[in-house]
Amino acid sequence: MARTTNSDTLPFVSSRYELGMLASQRVRDLGGGAEPVVKTHGDKPQVTALREIASGKLDVDQLRHTFVQSYKTVPAVDTIEGTIESKSEDPALKELDAELEHAIVEEDCMTKEELEDTIADSIMDANEE
Repeated sequence: MARTTNSDTLPFVSSRYELGMLASQRVRDLGGGAEPVVKTHGDKPQVTALREIASGKLDVDQLRHTFVQSYKTVPAVDTIEGTIESKSEDPALKELDAELEHAIVEEDCMTKEELEDTIADSIMDANEE
């Protein structure tokens, strides 16, 4: 087996740090079922990823994009409106949660027209000063 060194990969990546990040992304891709672009000869995915980067056959820009996107996950948010539920057993926290929920439910919301009128009034007041 021919040995792949850092110097073999540097024409395709900007640093050893980036090499590590991109190689780890490619290992995840290979583990997820991606087809290798070089012959594997029974090599481990880590060795295959480095050999792919060094061969120049792998689209490093696409791999870089995939790596960045893998860290841009959006956290899931519950959209249950009108309830605040505490997982705590502390009675003080439960009481506070009940007060907050009551405040949210009892709060009167402005209509769009009321909001526009309020904004217009505050603009006119600011212009008069």
